[in-house]
Amino acid sequence: MKTIVVCVVYFCCVLLSNGKEVHETSHIVSLYRDRSQKNQPGRPYFHFRPLKNWLNDPNGPMYYKGVYHLFYQYNPYGAIFNTTIVWGHSVSHDLVNWIHLKNAIVPTKSFDINSCWSGSTTILPGNKPVVLYTGVNTKNQQVQNLAMPKNLSDPFLKEWKKYSGNPIMTPPDGVKPDNFRDPSTAWKGKDGIWRVVVGGLRSNLGVAILYKSKDFVHWSLHDEPLYFGKNTDIWECPDFYPVSVKSRDGVDNSVIRINLKYVLKASFKSKSHDYYTIGSYDAENEKFLPDSKGLTGSSLDLRYDYGKFYASKTFFDSVKNRRILWGWINESDSSADDIKKEWAGIQVK
Repeated sequence: MKTIVVCVVYFCCVLLSNGKEVHETSHIVSLYRDRSQKNQPGRPYFHFRPLKNWLNDPNGPMYYKGVYHLFYQYNPYGAIFNTTIVWGHSVSHDLVNWIHLKNAIVPTKSFDINSCWSGSTTILPGNKPVVLYTGVNTKNQQVQNLAMPKNLSDPFLKEWKKYSGNPIMTPPDGVKPDNFRDPSTAWKGKDGIWRVVVGGLRSNLGVAILYKSKDFVHWSLHDEPLYFGKNTDIWECPDFYPVSVKSRDGVDNSVIRINLKYVLKASFKSKSHDYYTIGSYDAENEKFLPDSKGLTGSSLDLRYDYGKFYASKTFFDSVKNRRILWGWINESDSSADDIKKEWAGIQVK
Protein backbone atom coordinates (compact mmCIF):
# COMPACT_ATOMS: atom_id res chain seq x y z
CA MET A 1 0.00 0.00 0.00
CA LYS A 2 2.75 2.46 0.94
CA THR A 3 4.58 1.93 -2.36
CA ILE A 4 1.43 2.55 -4.39
CA VAL A 5 0.59 5.76 -2.55
CA VAL A 6 4.09 7.07 -3.24
CA CYS A 7 3.60 6.27 -6.93
CA VAL A 8 0.34 8.21 -7.04
CA VAL A 9 1.99 11.24 -5.48
CA TYR A 10 4.93 10.99 -7.88
CA PHE A 11 2.65 11.03 -10.91
CA CYS A 12 1.11 14.28 -9.73
CA CYS A 13 4.19 16.53 -9.58
CA VAL A 14 3.98 19.33 -12.15
CA LEU A 15 4.89 23.03 -12.15
CA LEU A 16 2.31 25.57 -13.22
CA SER A 17 2.29 29.23 -14.04
CA ASN A 18 -0.09 31.96 -15.10
CA GLY A 19 -0.46 33.52 -18.53
CA LYS A 20 -2.28 36.48 -19.99
CA GLU A 21 -5.69 36.18 -21.56
CA VAL A 22 -5.93 36.05 -25.35
CA HIS A 23 -9.24 37.13 -26.85
CA GLU A 24 -8.37 36.86 -30.55
CA THR A 25 -7.06 33.37 -31.28
CA SER A 26 -5.71 34.51 -34.64
CA HIS A 27 -3.10 36.59 -32.77
CA ILE A 28 -1.82 34.05 -30.29
CA VAL A 29 1.71 34.50 -28.98
CA SER A 30 3.64 32.76 -26.22
CA LEU A 31 2.67 34.44 -22.96
CA TYR A 32 4.06 34.43 -19.44
CA ARG A 33 2.90 35.87 -16.15
CA ASP A 34 0.69 38.91 -16.15
CA ARG A 35 2.93 41.52 -14.50
CA SER A 36 0.42 44.34 -14.90
CA GLN A 37 -1.63 43.21 -11.89
CA LYS A 38 1.22 42.58 -9.44
CA ASN A 39 -0.19 45.11 -6.99
CA GLN A 40 -3.26 43.00 -6.30
CA PRO A 41 -2.81 41.50 -2.80
CA GLY A 42 -3.08 37.71 -2.82
CA ARG A 43 -3.17 37.30 -6.58
CA PRO A 44 -1.12 34.24 -7.61
CA TYR A 45 1.72 34.65 -10.08
CA PHE A 46 2.68 31.01 -10.24
CA HIS A 47 -0.40 28.81 -10.11
CA PHE A 48 -2.68 28.65 -13.13
CA ARG A 49 -5.69 30.90 -13.49
CA PRO A 50 -7.21 33.08 -16.22
CA LEU A 51 -6.76 36.84 -16.14
CA LYS A 52 -10.00 37.51 -14.27
CA ASN A 53 -13.36 36.12 -13.09
CA TRP A 54 -14.47 32.92 -11.38
CA LEU A 55 -12.75 29.56 -11.97
CA ASN A 56 -13.56 26.18 -10.44
CA ASP A 57 -13.22 22.51 -11.52
CA PRO A 58 -10.45 21.46 -13.93
CA ASN A 59 -12.02 19.68 -16.90
CA GLY A 60 -10.68 17.34 -19.57
CA PRO A 61 -6.90 17.85 -19.32
CA MET A 62 -4.99 16.11 -22.11
CA TYR A 63 -1.97 16.11 -24.39
CA TYR A 64 -2.58 16.46 -28.15
CA LYS A 65 -0.10 16.98 -30.99
CA GLY A 66 2.60 18.58 -28.89
CA VAL A 67 0.24 20.71 -26.81
CA TYR A 68 -1.09 20.34 -23.26
CA HIS A 69 -4.73 21.34 -22.89
CA LEU A 70 -6.56 22.40 -19.76
CA PHE A 71 -10.29 23.12 -19.73
CA TYR A 72 -11.98 24.47 -16.61
CA GLN A 73 -15.27 25.68 -15.22
CA TYR A 74 -15.40 29.41 -15.81
CA ASN A 75 -17.81 32.30 -15.31
CA PRO A 76 -17.07 34.74 -18.14
CA TYR A 77 -19.25 37.42 -16.54
CA GLY A 78 -17.85 37.85 -13.05
CA ALA A 79 -15.79 36.69 -10.09
CA ILE A 80 -18.45 34.59 -8.33
CA PHE A 81 -20.16 31.34 -9.29
CA ASN A 82 -23.41 31.83 -11.17
CA THR A 83 -25.81 29.82 -13.27
CA THR A 84 -23.97 30.38 -16.56
CA ILE A 85 -20.79 28.33 -16.48
CA VAL A 86 -18.71 27.54 -19.57
CA TRP A 87 -15.61 25.51 -20.40
CA GLY A 88 -12.63 27.85 -20.38
CA HIS A 89 -9.66 26.64 -22.41
CA SER A 90 -5.91 27.20 -22.14
CA VAL A 91 -2.94 25.48 -23.77
CA SER A 92 0.75 25.09 -23.04
CA HIS A 93 3.84 23.49 -24.54
CA ASP A 94 5.56 22.99 -21.19
CA LEU A 95 2.90 23.14 -18.41
CA VAL A 96 4.58 26.35 -17.22
CA ASN A 97 3.68 29.07 -19.75
CA TRP A 98 0.02 29.24 -20.76
CA ILE A 99 -1.95 30.68 -23.66
CA HIS A 100 -5.59 31.46 -22.88
CA LEU A 101 -7.96 30.74 -25.77
CA LYS A 102 -11.60 31.56 -26.31
CA ASN A 103 -14.08 29.45 -24.34
CA ALA A 104 -14.39 25.95 -25.79
CA ILE A 105 -17.91 24.81 -24.80
CA VAL A 106 -20.65 27.30 -23.97
CA PRO A 107 -24.43 27.02 -23.39
CA THR A 108 -26.18 27.10 -26.77
CA LYS A 109 -28.55 24.13 -26.98
CA SER A 110 -31.57 22.84 -25.08
CA PHE A 111 -29.41 20.14 -23.45
CA ASP A 112 -26.89 22.62 -21.96
CA ILE A 113 -28.54 26.03 -22.14
CA ASN A 114 -28.32 26.58 -18.38
CA SER A 115 -24.62 25.66 -18.03
CA CYS A 116 -21.87 23.42 -19.35
CA TRP A 117 -20.60 21.66 -16.25
CA SER A 118 -17.66 19.36 -15.57
CA GLY A 119 -16.49 16.41 -17.62
CA SER A 120 -13.49 14.69 -19.18
CA THR A 121 -11.68 14.04 -22.43
CA THR A 122 -10.94 10.62 -23.86
CA ILE A 123 -8.54 9.95 -26.73
CA LEU A 124 -10.20 7.59 -29.21
CA PRO A 125 -8.26 5.36 -31.65
CA GLY A 126 -6.58 7.43 -34.35
CA ASN A 127 -5.63 10.12 -31.79
CA LYS A 128 -9.11 11.65 -31.80
CA PRO A 129 -10.02 13.51 -28.59
CA VAL A 130 -13.67 13.71 -27.53
CA VAL A 131 -15.33 15.37 -24.55
CA LEU A 132 -18.07 14.10 -22.29
CA TYR A 133 -19.59 16.87 -20.16
CA THR A 134 -22.63 17.60 -18.03
CA GLY A 135 -25.18 19.98 -19.45
CA VAL A 136 -27.93 21.64 -17.45
CA ASN A 137 -30.95 21.57 -19.77
CA THR A 138 -34.02 23.76 -20.15
CA LYS A 139 -35.65 21.98 -17.19
CA ASN A 140 -32.53 22.41 -15.03
CA GLN A 141 -31.89 18.68 -15.27
CA GLN A 142 -28.34 17.37 -15.47
CA VAL A 143 -27.63 15.31 -18.60
CA GLN A 144 -24.44 14.02 -20.22
CA ASN A 145 -23.34 15.29 -23.62
CA LEU A 146 -20.70 14.62 -26.25
CA ALA A 147 -18.51 17.15 -28.08
CA MET A 148 -15.61 16.82 -30.51
CA PRO A 149 -13.09 19.12 -32.21
CA LYS A 150 -14.09 20.76 -35.47
CA ASN A 151 -10.57 20.54 -36.88
CA LEU A 152 -8.28 17.71 -35.80
CA SER A 153 -5.36 19.26 -37.68
CA ASP A 154 -5.35 22.24 -35.28
CA PRO A 155 -3.14 21.32 -32.29
CA PHE A 156 -4.81 24.07 -30.25
CA LEU A 157 -8.29 22.62 -30.90
CA LYS A 158 -9.77 26.09 -30.76
CA GLU A 159 -13.24 25.11 -32.00
CA TRP A 160 -15.56 22.37 -30.75
CA LYS A 161 -18.87 21.01 -32.01
CA LYS A 162 -21.61 19.28 -30.06
CA TYR A 163 -23.07 15.93 -31.08
CA SER A 164 -26.48 16.38 -32.72
CA GLY A 165 -27.94 13.47 -30.74
CA ASN A 166 -27.24 14.96 -27.30
CA PRO A 167 -27.99 14.17 -24.55
CA ILE A 168 -26.43 10.72 -24.65
CA MET A 169 -27.16 9.91 -20.97
CA THR A 170 -30.03 11.04 -18.75
CA PRO A 171 -30.58 10.50 -15.01
CA PRO A 172 -31.39 6.81 -14.34
CA ASP A 173 -34.15 5.59 -12.03
CA GLY A 174 -33.47 6.44 -8.42
CA VAL A 175 -31.19 9.38 -9.25
CA LYS A 176 -32.67 12.86 -9.02
CA PRO A 177 -32.07 15.09 -12.06
CA ASP A 178 -29.89 17.45 -10.01
CA ASN A 179 -27.67 14.62 -8.68
CA PHE A 180 -26.16 13.28 -11.91
CA ARG A 181 -22.94 14.84 -13.17
CA ASP A 182 -19.25 14.92 -14.06
CA PRO A 183 -18.45 11.97 -16.38
CA SER A 184 -14.95 10.50 -16.02
CA THR A 185 -12.36 9.72 -18.66
CA ALA A 186 -13.54 6.52 -20.37
CA TRP A 187 -11.60 3.28 -20.64
CA LYS A 188 -11.87 0.37 -23.08
CA GLY A 189 -12.04 -3.26 -21.98
CA LYS A 190 -10.70 -6.42 -23.62
CA ASP A 191 -14.09 -6.80 -25.31
CA GLY A 192 -13.60 -3.49 -27.16
CA ILE A 193 -16.42 -1.82 -25.21
CA TRP A 194 -15.97 1.59 -23.61
CA ARG A 195 -16.80 2.26 -19.97
CA VAL A 196 -17.34 5.52 -18.14
CA VAL A 197 -18.57 6.50 -14.70
CA VAL A 198 -20.79 9.44 -13.78
CA GLY A 199 -21.07 10.82 -10.25
CA GLY A 200 -24.40 10.63 -8.51
CA LEU A 201 -26.52 10.07 -5.43
CA ARG A 202 -28.92 7.13 -5.29
CA SER A 203 -30.93 6.11 -2.21
CA ASN A 204 -28.66 8.31 -0.08
CA LEU A 205 -25.58 6.48 -1.37
CA GLY A 206 -22.79 8.23 -3.26
CA VAL A 207 -22.31 6.25 -6.48
CA ALA A 208 -20.01 5.90 -9.48
CA ILE A 209 -22.73 5.14 -12.04
CA LEU A 210 -21.39 2.90 -14.80
CA TYR A 211 -22.23 3.18 -18.51
CA LYS A 212 -20.99 1.11 -21.47
CA SER A 213 -20.77 1.80 -25.21
CA LYS A 214 -19.48 0.14 -28.36
CA ASP A 215 -19.21 3.35 -30.39
CA PHE A 216 -18.87 6.14 -27.78
CA VAL A 217 -22.18 7.57 -28.94
CA HIS A 218 -24.83 5.12 -27.75
CA TRP A 219 -24.47 4.39 -24.04
CA SER A 220 -26.30 1.85 -21.89
CA LEU A 221 -26.63 1.87 -18.12
CA HIS A 222 -24.98 -1.05 -16.34
CA ASP A 223 -27.15 -2.82 -13.79
CA GLU A 224 -24.94 -1.91 -10.83
CA PRO A 225 -22.59 0.99 -10.10
CA LEU A 226 -18.86 0.47 -10.31
CA TYR A 227 -18.76 1.29 -6.59
CA PHE A 228 -20.77 3.17 -3.96
CA GLY A 229 -20.28 4.55 -0.47
CA LYS A 230 -22.34 5.59 2.51
CA ASN A 231 -22.32 8.83 4.50
CA THR A 232 -20.82 10.87 1.67
CA ASP A 233 -23.66 12.78 -0.02
CA ILE A 234 -23.35 13.00 -3.82
CA TRP A 235 -20.10 11.94 -5.47
CA GLU A 236 -18.84 14.70 -7.74
CA CYS A 237 -16.03 14.52 -10.30
CA PRO A 238 -15.27 10.77 -10.06
CA ASP A 239 -11.90 9.62 -11.40
CA PHE A 240 -10.86 6.00 -12.06
CA TYR A 241 -7.47 4.96 -13.40
CA PRO A 242 -4.76 2.26 -13.16
CA VAL A 243 -1.36 2.61 -11.49
CA SER A 244 1.62 0.33 -11.78
CA VAL A 245 2.92 -1.60 -8.78
CA LYS A 246 6.27 -2.29 -10.51
CA SER A 247 7.37 1.18 -11.61
CA ARG A 248 6.76 4.89 -11.24
CA ASP A 249 5.55 5.24 -14.81
CA GLY A 250 2.00 6.38 -15.43
CA VAL A 251 -0.50 4.03 -17.04
CA ASP A 252 -3.08 4.84 -19.72
CA ASN A 253 -6.70 4.34 -18.65
CA SER A 254 -7.34 1.50 -21.12
CA VAL A 255 -4.18 -0.51 -20.41
CA ILE A 256 -4.96 -4.06 -19.27
CA ARG A 257 -2.19 -6.13 -17.72
CA ILE A 258 -1.08 -7.75 -14.51
CA ASN A 259 0.77 -5.80 -11.83
CA LEU A 260 -1.79 -3.01 -11.82
CA LYS A 261 -3.80 -1.47 -9.05
CA TYR A 262 -6.64 1.00 -9.54
CA VAL A 263 -7.39 4.34 -7.93
CA LEU A 264 -11.00 5.40 -7.43
CA LYS A 265 -11.42 9.02 -6.38
CA ALA A 266 -14.56 10.99 -5.60
CA SER A 267 -15.19 14.57 -4.52
CA PHE A 268 -17.58 14.53 -1.56
CA LYS A 269 -19.76 17.60 -1.87
CA SER A 270 -20.81 17.62 1.78
CA LYS A 271 -17.18 17.60 2.94
CA SER A 272 -15.64 19.72 0.15
CA HIS A 273 -12.63 17.43 -0.12
CA ASP A 274 -11.29 14.81 -2.53
CA TYR A 275 -11.07 11.25 -1.28
CA TYR A 276 -9.54 8.19 -2.89
CA THR A 277 -9.02 4.49 -2.34
CA ILE A 278 -6.78 1.90 -3.98
CA GLY A 279 -7.86 -1.56 -5.03
CA SER A 280 -8.50 -3.96 -7.90
CA TYR A 281 -10.80 -3.84 -10.88
CA ASP A 282 -12.92 -6.94 -11.53
CA ALA A 283 -13.56 -6.34 -15.23
CA GLU A 284 -15.68 -9.46 -15.64
CA ASN A 285 -18.20 -8.32 -13.04
CA GLU A 286 -17.62 -4.59 -13.53
CA LYS A 287 -16.73 -3.96 -9.90
CA PHE A 288 -14.07 -1.99 -8.10
CA LEU A 289 -12.75 -3.92 -5.09
CA PRO A 290 -10.95 -1.73 -2.54
CA ASP A 291 -7.96 -3.12 -0.68
CA SER A 292 -9.25 -1.70 2.60
CA LYS A 293 -12.51 -0.05 3.65
CA GLY A 294 -12.84 2.02 0.52
CA LEU A 295 -14.77 5.28 0.48
CA THR A 296 -16.86 5.28 3.62
CA GLY A 297 -17.36 8.93 4.46
CA SER A 298 -15.41 8.48 7.70
CA SER A 299 -12.32 10.28 8.94
CA LEU A 300 -10.26 7.22 7.92
CA ASP A 301 -10.79 7.85 4.21
CA LEU A 302 -7.64 8.87 2.32
CA ARG A 303 -7.41 12.37 0.84
CA TYR A 304 -5.26 13.62 -2.03
CA ASP A 305 -4.53 16.78 -0.08
CA TYR A 306 -5.36 17.86 3.45
CA GLY A 307 -5.83 21.53 2.65
CA LYS A 308 -8.36 23.15 0.31
CA PHE A 309 -8.31 20.94 -2.75
CA TYR A 310 -11.37 19.78 -4.71
CA ALA A 311 -12.84 18.49 -7.98
CA SER A 312 -9.51 17.09 -9.13
CA LYS A 313 -8.90 15.42 -12.49
CA THR A 314 -6.02 13.32 -13.79
CA PHE A 315 -4.81 12.51 -17.28
CA PHE A 316 -2.13 10.29 -18.80
CA ASP A 317 0.75 12.19 -20.39
CA SER A 318 1.84 9.83 -23.19
CA VAL A 319 4.96 11.86 -24.01
CA LYS A 320 6.59 11.56 -20.60
CA ASN A 321 4.71 8.43 -19.57
CA ARG A 322 3.28 9.95 -16.41
CA ARG A 323 -0.07 10.70 -14.85
CA ILE A 324 -0.73 14.34 -13.98
CA LEU A 325 -3.23 15.53 -11.40
CA TRP A 326 -4.99 18.90 -11.49
CA GLY A 327 -7.04 20.26 -8.60
CA TRP A 328 -9.08 23.35 -7.80
CA ILE A 329 -8.36 25.57 -4.79
CA ASN A 330 -10.95 28.12 -3.80
CA GLU A 331 -9.87 30.93 -1.50
CA SER A 332 -11.64 31.68 1.77
CA ASP A 333 -12.50 35.21 0.69
CA SER A 334 -16.08 36.44 0.78
CA SER A 335 -18.05 36.98 -2.41
CA ALA A 336 -17.71 40.71 -1.85
CA ASP A 337 -13.93 40.32 -1.69
CA ASP A 338 -13.91 38.28 -4.91
CA ILE A 339 -16.01 40.87 -6.72
CA LYS A 340 -13.65 43.61 -5.56
CA LYS A 341 -10.48 41.83 -6.65
CA GLU A 342 -12.23 40.57 -9.85
CA TRP A 343 -11.04 36.95 -9.66
CA ALA A 344 -11.49 33.75 -7.66
CA GLY A 345 -10.00 30.25 -7.76
CA ILE A 346 -6.75 28.68 -8.99
CA GLN A 347 -5.63 25.34 -10.42
CA VAL A 348 -2.76 23.54 -8.66
CA LYS A 349 -0.77 20.30 -8.55
